[in-house]
Amino acid sequence: MYAVRRNGYGTFRRFLFSASLALCASLIFTGCASAVSGPGEMSRSEETAAQPVPAPDAAGVLKVHFIDVGQGDSILIQSGAENMLVDAGTNESGPTVTAYLQSLGVTKLSYLIGTHPHEDHIGGMDDVIRAFDIGTVIMPDVSHTTRTYEDVLDALLEKELRVTRPEPGDTYSLGEADFTILSPAADIAEQAAKDGDLNNLSVGIRLAFGSNAFVMCGDAEAPSEKAMTESGLSLKADVLKLGHHGSSTSTCDEFLQAVSPSCAVISCGTDNSYGHPHRETMEKLSSSGIRVYRTDEHGTLIATSDGSRITWETAASPGSGEALPGTVQEDAPKAATYVLNKNSMKFHYPDCASVAQMKEANKIYYEGSREEITGMGYSPCSQCNP
Repeated sequence: MYAVRRNGYGTFRRFLFSASLALCASLIFTGCASAVSGPGEMSRSEETAAQPVPAPDAAGVLKVHFIDVGQGDSILIQSGAENMLVDAGTNESGPTVTAYLQSLGVTKLSYLIGTHPHEDHIGGMDDVIRAFDIGTVIMPDVSHTTRTYEDVLDALLEKELRVTRPEPGDTYSLGEADFTILSPAADIAEQAAKDGDLNNLSVGIRLAFGSNAFVMCGDAEAPSEKAMTESGLSLKADVLKLGHHGSSTSTCDEFLQAVSPSCAVISCGTDNSYGHPHRETMEKLSSSGIRVYRTDEHGTLIATSDGSRITWETAASPGSGEALPGTVQEDAPKAATYVLNKNSMKFHYPDCASVAQMKEANKIYYEGSREEITGMGYSPCSQCNP
C-alpha cells in the first residue's frame, strides 16, 4: 500500500486539503501494510457498506467487456459474482462507463485498476469511485499535476480508499479467474518516473480463466514490454488488448511473440487525431495471422470464455450468442471451415492429413472466407489445396 500523494493543482487547493489530509493520514494512509493483508480484502468500513451482488452470469463463465469510450480505454471483467474495472476512459466517458456497469447490475467492483494517470484512461474514474462500492484500488505510485488526476485523488479521499502499488508477479483472485501483475518492472518504473514517461508506468495484467488468458497493459510501450518478456512471468494469451491504442510505439516484436495471441483488441476513437491504430502495427498483426477487433469499428466488444473457448459479440446484441464474423475459437467447432497453422502460416481443410500431425498449440479453427485467411498472411496447404 502507499499513501495517496497530492501535487497541488494550485496553492489554494493545497491549502484547502492540507488540514483534511493531516487529519486522515493516520486513519487512511499510515500502517497500510497491515491494513490489507490479502488480495481484495476490504477494510472494516467497506465490509459494513458492501451489499451482495448477484452473479451476472452462471458459474463457469468469464466475460470481458471492452467498453467503447472513444479514444481511451475501459475494460469491465466479470467472473461469477465478482466485477473488476480496468480504466474508465476520458472525463466525458465517466457517465457512459457508470451507466454501462449499472445496466449490468454491477453495484460493487472488487478491483479497480487505473493503469496510469493519462486522462483517456482515468478521466472517468472519479465518477466510478463515487458510484460504486470499491474493494482494492491498484495504481502506479506516481505524482502528476493535472486536474483529472486531482479529481481521482479527491474521490479516493472521500471514500477513504487506500491504493495498492502494482508489484509484478503478485496474483489476485477474481471469482473463478485470477490475474497476475505484469508491469511496470521496478527499474522501468523508476526511469519512467524520472522521465515523466507515464505510458511506461502502465499497470499490465494477465487474466487467466481455465485454459484461456487475456493480456492488457494500458499504454505500455516497447521498453516496458521488453522488460515483461525478460521477467520470467507467463505472457501467453489468447487475447491481447494492444498497448497505446495500436500505436507503433507498442506491440514490439518480442512482446507479440511472447504473448502469441489469436485475437487482438484495439480501443480507439473513430478518425482520431493520432492515427491510431498505426499502419505498422496493423501490418504486424496481419502478418502474424492475428484477428483484430476494434471499438471504433464494432463499438463495445464482449468476449465470453467458458474456460476453453472464447466467443465474441457486440454490446448492440448482448446475449445473442452469435459470434462476430471471423471469430477465432481455440477449440474445434464442427462448422470450422479451415484449420490454420500459426507456426507454418499454412491453412488446411479440417480433414487434411497434415492437421492430425499438427501440434495442438499451433492450431486455429477458423470460420471465414479463403480471402480473409490469405489477407491475414496465410498460404494454402499444397496437399489438400483449400
